[in-house]
Formats: sequence, C-alpha cells, structure tokens
Amino acid sequence: MTHHRIDTFRIARLTLYMVTLLLLCMAVGCTEQKADVIPFVPKTVDLDLDYDEIKKRGKLVLLTENTSTSYYLYRGQAMGYDYELVKAFCKAHDLELETKVIGDLNEMFEMLNRGEGDLIAVNLAITAERLKKVKFTVPLAETKQVLVQRKPDGWRKMKKRHLRDSIMESPLELVGEEVHVHAYSSFYSRLMNLQEEAGGEINIIEAPGDIDSEELIRMVADGEINRTVADQNVAQLNNTYYPNLDIDCEISFPQNIAWAVRSNADSLLHELNSWLVKKSNAKRLAYTYDKYFKSRKSQKERIESEFSSFSGNRISVYDDVLRTEGNKLGWDWRMLAAMCYQESRFNPEADSWAGAFGLMQLMPLTAERFGIDSTMREGRNIEAGAKFLGYLENLWDDKVPDSLERVKFILASYNVGQGHVLDAMKLADELGYENEVWDDNVETALSLKSNPKYYSMDVVSHGYCRGSDATDYVKKVMTQYQHYLSLSL
Repeated sequence: MTHHRIDTFRIARLTLYMVTLLLLCMAVGCTEQKADVIPFVPKTVDLDLDYDEIKKRGKLVLLTENTSTSYYLYRGQAMGYDYELVKAFCKAHDLELETKVIGDLNEMFEMLNRGEGDLIAVNLAITAERLKKVKFTVPLAETKQVLVQRKPDGWRKMKKRHLRDSIMESPLELVGEEVHVHAYSSFYSRLMNLQEEAGGEINIIEAPGDIDSEELIRMVADGEINRTVADQNVAQLNNTYYPNLDIDCEISFPQNIAWAVRSNADSLLHELNSWLVKKSNAKRLAYTYDKYFKSRKSQKERIESEFSSFSGNRISVYDDVLRTEGNKLGWDWRMLAAMCYQESRFNPEADSWAGAFGLMQLMPLTAERFGIDSTMREGRNIEAGAKFLGYLENLWDDKVPDSLERVKFILASYNVGQGHVLDAMKLADELGYENEVWDDNVETALSLKSNPKYYSMDVVSHGYCRGSDATDYVKKVMTQYQHYLSLSL
C-alpha cells in the first residue's frame, strides 16, 4: 500500500487527531487517566420501524464503514464481507439495499436508533453495555482482542528471543503505558477492566471517532502512535499489509461478532437470524469469510490498489475523461462512471450480442451519429456516450422539470430508447400514476409494456418492450452512483 502519499483527507484527519491529543495533554497532563469517561450509550429508541415497514418501503438501509473487511470499492465495484452478506440477504428478501458509510461508530448507533438506518453491519463485538440499547443477530464469527504494537527497527535480522524481549507479551505490561482506542469501543471497556485486574493504570488515549480501527493500526505501523487494540481477525488481515506489526499479545477471552438492529426491531432480527442459520447459506457464509479474512494475497492486492477506496481515490483508469465529459454535460462525473461500470465494467473491449460496443456500449448507428466507430473504444467512446446523453437531456428538459427525476428518464431512454419511455409516460398518465415521477410511477408503467393488455393501448405508440430491463438498469446505475457518493470519490 502506498502510504507515503497521504491525501488531503488523511492529513485533515491526522491534524484533528493531533490537536485532540494536544488538548488532552493540556487538560490532564497526558499521564493522568480519564476515569470519568463513559463508553457511548445511545438513547432508547421509540421509533416503530420493523421488518414489515421495511418490506413495505422495499428497501433496507445499511450502516457500515469503509474498511478492508466491511465495505469498500475496488475498480468501481462495491465489496466487503459484511456488505456482500447483507446484499445477499436483501436479494433473498426482495429488498433494495441502500448503503450509508459512516466513519464514527458512535454516530452509527445514534443513526440506527433515529431510524436513519436499519442495520449496523461491521466487525462489531457483542458486549453487555451494547446489549442494553441494541439487539444483536446470531454471531457471524468469534475473535479475541489483541494488542497491536510495532516491532523494533531491524526486526527481520533479530533472533526470535531478542525480538520477543523488545515487545510486550503480556497484557499486564500495559500498566503505565499508552494505548490509543475509541472511548465507545469494546477495546476501551476491556482496557478499563484490565486496569482493575492488573492493579495499575493504563494511559488510555481516546482516538477521535472518525478515525477507524484500521486507521489506528496503520498509524501504529507508520510510527505515528505506539500501540492500539484490535479484533484478532482484523489485526491478522492488516498484518498482511503491515508485516512490521506484532499482534500476538491477546488481551481478552473470545468474543462474538455480530450485526446490530434497534432494540424493538424483533421481526427484522428474526428474519436476519433465520437467514444466517439457514443450512443452504452455510457455504456462502464460509466462502465469504474466507474471501476477506483468509485469502489474504487476493485481499492485499485489492486493498493496496490505487482503485480501492480503502487506500486510493480512483474509480477507474478513465476518471479524467469521465470528469471532462461530465463537466461538458453538466453532470456529476460519478454518474457517468456509474453508467460506464454498469455498461461495461470499465472494459473497453466489451461487446454485446446486440452489437453495442465499448465502455458506454453504444449501438453502431448511435455511435456513428455522434462521430465514432467500433475501432474507437476508450476516451472517444465515453465522449460519444456523453454527447448522446446531452441529446437526451435536451429532449427531456421540458417534459420533466425536476432535474433529479429527469436523470432517471434519461437513463431509461439510454437503455431502451426514448420512444418507449415516452409511451410509459403516457401510459402512467392513463393509469392514474404521476407522469413526471419515476419511482413507482413511470417506472411501473414501463414495466407493464411487456404485457399485451398495456402495449396494445391507444396511448402506446412503440409497442412491446422488456421494460423491466430498463427499470433494473436505472436502479443499478443509481445504486452504483450512491456507492461513489458515499465514499466521496
């Protein structure tokens, strides 16, 4: 992973962290234990939002974090152990999945209990304190807490006994030493208990909430802080990226890792548990765990890539041309990127059975109309696709005044043709739907165009089409776009 190039965001976070430490030092002398700090306890939720309501709206809202295990993007694709499993659950229950990436676990709990999310899916340990305010699913894994510390310089040439002498091997050695963890974490609670067991104070330094556990691990590896605590499964994975870390000192008994729901979301909890323990899902769960926690070479390749949201800030090799064409069009370039991913997975050699080609999967006649042929597959293909979108924008401009709604009409037209979408607009009006609103209105009417009862109506000019393909396309592009927005790429 290229850690020498610290981006602006990381610098800002690190600056905030150092300012926080300075203020702490000024307030308590940096050696005095903050005994009055209480791990975060969210307020009791009064919201009545359970599985039936979630099913009625057709969407589950996931709260997660951008880490190498829970959720990240790689070459434009959403990945992660927790994300993949939640997505599979939603597919099995005919639910759309909306993903919100939150950098602060404290905020995640608050959002859950405010109804701004339905499920927290991160590497979350079940603790007695958390059980007072949320409910957990059946365990997905079991892990221990380990001390993450840096090996000394020249460790590769050291004899094993000399190496062991230079690092901590017992949690009792933490007395009088500093450890950086989050105040609301299970690690904080364990360190507080360890103080009682060891009969001495540990200098527990609270990390800001927006610096996640994996960032603290990186900071130990890079010498910015001395040590932290992490779950063993996460520490083992990160040890692949940072071999100069020692993670052998265990400081807890095994703990269960699970997902969290609101304390009154009993039916959602039942659905999740039923799915997680289903025998037919056993292989899926085992495979997904191995993919992210045990197949470390593949995971390392993904995480260290410049096209990973965990360590890089690029979606594809075509980001620059997508930005340029997005600016010309007046669109967020990430919407073009979402289309490009959905059309071709950023493969310039992609061809469809119908003759569409290139990154934006243009049909030959459309491509010719906008100045390219099948030999022009990279930047020129994106340029032609953007011109086609501009043409569609002009056609829809006076028909759908709301710009956010209009984008969905344009996307559907790009996929199935403007004539069929205009038919759907008229059909929606005929059937009593709102003809300038896409979701559950014109979208529904377009899906009906595969039914003779509807495509034979007088208001329909262009006959049959598989409208559900186009409506699925719009949903997938908009979902992909939300992924890019959530990680500020």
